Amino acid sequence: MGKKGKREKKGKGAEKTAAKMERKVSRRARKEEEDLEALIAEFQTLDAKKTQVIETSCPPPSPRLNGSLSAHPEKDELILFGGEYFNGQKTYLYNDLYLYNIRKNSWTKVEIPNPPPRRCAHQAAVVPTAGGQLWVFGGEFASPSGEQFYHYKDLWVLHLASKTWEQIKAPGGPSGRSGHRMVACKRQLMVFGGFHESTRDYIYYNDVYAFNLDSFTWSKLAPSGIGPAPRSGCQMATTPEGSIVIYGGYSKQRVKKDVDKGTLHTDMFLLKTEGSGKEEDKWVWSRLNPSGVKPTPRSGFSVAIGPNNRSLLFGGVHDEEEEESIEGDFFNDIYFYDIGKNRWFPGQLKVSRSEKRKRRRGRRAETDGGDDEVISGPADEKERSESEEEEEDAALSPQVEPCPRSNAMLAVKHGVLYVYGGMFEVGDRQFTLSDLYSIDLHKMEEWKVLVEMDPKTQEWLEESESDEEEEDMEGAEGGEEDEESSEEDSEDEGGEEQHPSVQPDEKHADYLSRTEQYWIKVARSNMGPDAKEKKLKGKSES
Repeated sequence: MGKKGKREKKGKGAEKTAAKMERKVSRRARKEEEDLEALIAEFQTLDAKKTQVIETSCPPPSPRLNGSLSAHPEKDELILFGGEYFNGQKTYLYNDLYLYNIRKNSWTKVEIPNPPPRRCAHQAAVVPTAGGQLWVFGGEFASPSGEQFYHYKDLWVLHLASKTWEQIKAPGGPSGRSGHRMVACKRQLMVFGGFHESTRDYIYYNDVYAFNLDSFTWSKLAPSGIGPAPRSGCQMATTPEGSIVIYGGYSKQRVKKDVDKGTLHTDMFLLKTEGSGKEEDKWVWSRLNPSGVKPTPRSGFSVAIGPNNRSLLFGGVHDEEEEESIEGDFFNDIYFYDIGKNRWFPGQLKVSRSEKRKRRRGRRAETDGGDDEVISGPADEKERSESEEEEEDAALSPQVEPCPRSNAMLAVKHGVLYVYGGMFEVGDRQFTLSDLYSIDLHKMEEWKVLVEMDPKTQEWLEESESDEEEEDMEGAEGGEEDEESSEEDSEDEGGEEQHPSVQPDEKHADYLSRTEQYWIKVARSNMGPDAKEKKLKGKSES
């Protein structure tokens, strides 16, 4: 058998293994997702009570990560949707919608009837059709404990002109997933990769789907050639010719029972059509070997399309996995990929001419004020190398910049990059951010702080002990009197607890009371006296 035959046989074997794994994950996840579906339905019932669009000026949105930030195609606005927040004990999911006015540096909260359910790790893409449309696909919903997940496979469109949400029900689309990537390419939405996870199993994808924006139909592509391995969180960009570029990402695989090994991908691929770019054309994968300085290996980086036919990535984290802990090295750097030249290069800040003049005057003033007067002439100044000046510039005036972070939200408008939120970790504590920075990608001279935040002021609750959890469960299993008191307690707790950096919020309190009541009911229905001890043990081990 020739090499080609071996590759084809190997490829078919991999496809069978992937299909088998997907069936396995799907079976085990079904019960968990059924539990979460009921909770999601409760929230949708609440959202359905809204009958009109309400726009309210507001302070910046609450801290979050894994939401989407998109540039309005016609207005000087950014659109923030969804995301998640974790306070050490509970996970919160959002489906709120905010508009950021770039010129006024102000926020507006827009409440629209029948929005998509709460989610994070989804994807959003903007197209200029009919005054602008924001398309949203997939993502996940997590239980308050953050241990059970529901992965969406729904497709929504926000009509920006009329401010209405619409769910598009088209068969044949991707399976439920999060961490995937989606871009608008000509008159199609292209979806690649992602993952689906249940309590015990997971699967990563490397499939490609196209949604036709004219016919509103899904099609699964079957590209020839060797493509990327399954992954999530990669960079996905389009070329002017309608091809797709994939870089990096993350995946993990089970090496033995209860032991997983994570992989940071640093390879790069091109997906292009062999015809004229029509839907029926054949697609083919090829490997890219870019020149320049590639990003250091990382996951959780954020991506956007910049000016001059360049895509970019920002931040991320490189985890060092020890036996009992994970230490993360977080980044706040920018890397550009020039699509036309197939070349990577780091985005380095330049010092503006006016700033250089100020610093030179400052140095001269310091020299003139000394006891020993030193006069430097033109010849002396020429001898100073540019690198020395740059070093002194950096020492005299350190640049303002976003703190290192992962899973931030990016958008580019008029050649300016905007970075909102994200998270970083210090020890066992996670800091979720709500700050907003911008930088002109043409000049690359300075970061501007548009919204400030002090992460130290953020609430953080230590993980509850297993004996406290057991007491909660015992209360949930009691008689009618105990049941009533449990629900009252959960309502009180939900009413008193506040979101970090946010004033007491009726909606947030309602979120807590409903989710806690719901999971107490789930515990009652699923756990007998013997099962209770087994589940608590499993929870503490995870």
